[in-house]
Amino acid sequence: MSSSLAEGHPPPAGPVRGRPRSEAVERAIVEGVLKLLEEGVPLAELSIERIARTAGVGKATIYRRWSGKEELFVDVVRATEPPDPELPGTSMRDDLVALLEQLRQRGLMTRSSALLRSVFAQMKSSPKLWEAYHAIVVTPRRQKQYAILRRGQAGGELRTDLDVELLNDLLVGPMLFRTIMQPDADLPAGLSEQIVDSVLEGLRPVSSPPVSSPAP
Repeated sequence: MSSSLAEGHPPPAGPVRGRPRSEAVERAIVEGVLKLLEEGVPLAELSIERIARTAGVGKATIYRRWSGKEELFVDVVRATEPPDPELPGTSMRDDLVALLEQLRQRGLMTRSSALLRSVFAQMKSSPKLWEAYHAIVVTPRRQKQYAILRRGQAGGELRTDLDVELLNDLLVGPMLFRTIMQPDADLPAGLSEQIVDSVLEGLRPVSSPPVSSPAP
């Protein structure tokens, strides 16, 4: 899988297919796809040959970095999103706020970008592409969220009798609902903190006081 090329997304460690990776080449390919999309070319009509011609590279250069269009398009979408947040690590609560804030920022970007709205709409109409996006982007994010909640349970910040997958849905659901199902809903600063604190209220062990960030 190729790395995302948005600022803040360093290439992942691991084996590399073919020649050494070139971020400049990969950026040119991703920008070539974005250029075609901005010109109104539908995702379904974007062939590897057309992308290679626009980016000024050979088809083999693309296939050395991506196994096919689905994997490439997922990287294109990720390149337009906010980078994954650096988790504060100060508490479960603060890490959850950081993750929800990334979703809020992504929602704001999608609303302000006709291109992003079009890409997401087209992506959902393509089962293979939507499946690839979930496998490459959504599932790893959910696993990270589960890990934070389990650390909270292990550290005494959260009751241990709670189902972390259900709890994660309770935390992430309100933000996704506002950003996807209610495109006109407010996404004000502080919403991430409000959601996390509202959900966690009453879910901590009885003997555990609320954990919050220190005052600046």
